[in-house]
Amino acid sequence: MASTTAFFSGLTGLSANARNLDVIGNNISNVNTTAFKSSRMLFGTQFSRTLNAGAAPGDQFGGSNPTQIGFGVTIAGTQRNFTTGAVSPTGDPRDLAIDGAGFFIVNRGDGNVFTRAGSFRQNSANDLVTISGERVQGFGIDQDFNIVRGVLTDINIPVGQLTLAEATENVRLSGNLNAGGNVPTRGSLTTFAPLSALPAAAPAPGAGNQLALNTRLVDIQDPAAAGSPLFASGQTIRLSGARKGTQNVPSAELAVGTATTVQDYLTFLNQALNLNVSLGANPDGRSPGAALDPATGVITIVGNVGTANSLDIETADLSIVQPSGALRNPLTATTTSTADGESVLTSFIVYDSLGAPVTVNLRMVLESKQGGFGTTWRYFAESPDNQDVTDVLGTGTVDFDASGRLISTAAVSVGVDRTGTGAQSPLNFNLNFGDAASAVTALANSSSSLAAISQDGAPIGTLQAYGVGQDGIITGGFSNGLTRTLGQVAVATFANPEGLVEIGGNSYVPGANSGAPLVTTPLELGAGKMVGGALELSNVDLSQEFINLILSSTGYSASSRVITTTDQLMQQLLAIGR
Repeated sequence: MASTTAFFSGLTGLSANARNLDVIGNNISNVNTTAFKSSRMLFGTQFSRTLNAGAAPGDQFGGSNPTQIGFGVTIAGTQRNFTTGAVSPTGDPRDLAIDGAGFFIVNRGDGNVFTRAGSFRQNSANDLVTISGERVQGFGIDQDFNIVRGVLTDINIPVGQLTLAEATENVRLSGNLNAGGNVPTRGSLTTFAPLSALPAAAPAPGAGNQLALNTRLVDIQDPAAAGSPLFASGQTIRLSGARKGTQNVPSAELAVGTATTVQDYLTFLNQALNLNVSLGANPDGRSPGAALDPATGVITIVGNVGTANSLDIETADLSIVQPSGALRNPLTATTTSTADGESVLTSFIVYDSLGAPVTVNLRMVLESKQGGFGTTWRYFAESPDNQDVTDVLGTGTVDFDASGRLISTAAVSVGVDRTGTGAQSPLNFNLNFGDAASAVTALANSSSSLAAISQDGAPIGTLQAYGVGQDGIITGGFSNGLTRTLGQVAVATFANPEGLVEIGGNSYVPGANSGAPLVTTPLELGAGKMVGGALELSNVDLSQEFINLILSSTGYSASSRVITTTDQLMQQLLAIGR
């Protein structure tokens, strides 16, 4: 006799296979969806009608198995496949992919959701956002560009807006100092025509109206007009045009007041000419600096040793400037000798904390030769951008052994006064004469050569581009060549990612069986690596989906055949009654 149970069993087959076709159709339609995760549907049996529960074997009976008739098929559930899809490069650094476990964390305003799709772009506020506007979450940086872990924030990458400068900390030098050169014997010597004090000078001059260090400039007699003062209050003494070695000495001025003394004038010359007066006498017995011979009224200027330190001062280089702007050159100067000794000059640029360029002049002078033990060279560091009253930055010695190699590779520290510029002051940096990559040598040659081959400071630069590393760290490149960390993309992992609930738009939220999100960074706590300039493709296997499509279609057709056959039997049964 035909059974109506077969109708309902066939109906469950139709329903289950139809739902399976829904799942397969969804997979196939999302074959090109970024980072899409395919699903599969699993079938389970319906409960069964038990006709006989079976019996255990006995002495006379071998036992029997249960007799059960099933009532069809049911949907046991769906499973999502979270294996990583193929990673396809796009060349756009804004595109990101996770190769391995983990989800991007994005904020919708009312909370965080999770996605594997990394097709991100920047909005008008330079926030990194998804195609539907959710803000990508990660870890920000402090003022020193160090990542601040622990608190999620919007990832912001201000390309074209963020500017940066860096103060110089290290300068590397290279070259060869001619150890075969001559050891200095003297510095340059410049003398000025003798001067005397007015008879009525206060304090009173010595015999013969001799000058003294405390003689006021307004009490000095004009050599061209006896009885008249050479200087008057309100005038300015200007030094301009003098040369030191191959360089012009920066212009400098001294305001003349009623209390300005000869000592003030000598100090001005020492500072304006960048003379290092702390080294003691030169080999010829003369001490560097401006000095007064009170017996003759002659002022002399002795330079430091080395041809690069030789001073060339002419009469026209020292002017008396009237308040009206008129100039006089009554201070007759004569250079009686030039400096000698092997030396070399190099100039280079460093940068302060605001990115302003600062010129540094470095002179190296052969100070001594130790037979069989090498040479000693003295450096003189100066900067026309030094905000102090003098350009002198410092001096010291560097020793080389008998093979021309540095005895000590310790860096030389130099500081430039930047007071009043707005930059951090002083600007301290190191002069590296020798390191693992290069070193200054002291070998015999026709001449000395020295150059700054690198320095780590930079002028102002603008953020031009960025990239994301495997650990999610965002590194920005600036137009001045600097790179800085701009943040780090965070990821979340779940104990059971298949328990996540899809909410559309390639996004998920935690489900009852997914576990809480564990916020971490790529390559940590089981998370995969970040791939910049790439997107994860759908993990749908089309060949498998087509096979599943055939199987579901066959199952659907077979279930419909069960219903048809049962209907035929029912019709035959009804025919008996007619």
